[in-house]
Amino acid sequence: MRIIKIGPLKSFWEDRFPDAENALKAWIADTEKATWQNSNELKTQYANADPVGNNRIVFNIRGNNYRLIVAISYRAQIVLIKFIGTHEEYDAIDVLNVEVKH
Repeated sequence: MRIIKIGPLKSFWEDRFPDAENALKAWIADTEKATWQNSNELKTQYANADPVGNNRIVFNIRGNNYRLIVAISYRAQIVLIKFIGTHEEYDAIDVLNVEVKH
């Protein structure tokens, strides 16, 4: 998989939550090695990942302290970062339409 726009993840751990760095770097490494063809294959690696519609998946990061939303094109093997934040921030967004702030 090719991840588009990793910058928001780096900003998240550099500017706000340094404790998320290792977990996000591990997620990045795992995702870049992955060749998921559908959400069922993804869930074999990330059992707690939740498909929520609109080609989006919600990942629990760092023991479920943070939430990461991505959009995935399995055919193109592309992952696009849509949101990274705390549970409180996650609860305040529209999961299907949120776009990462640059």
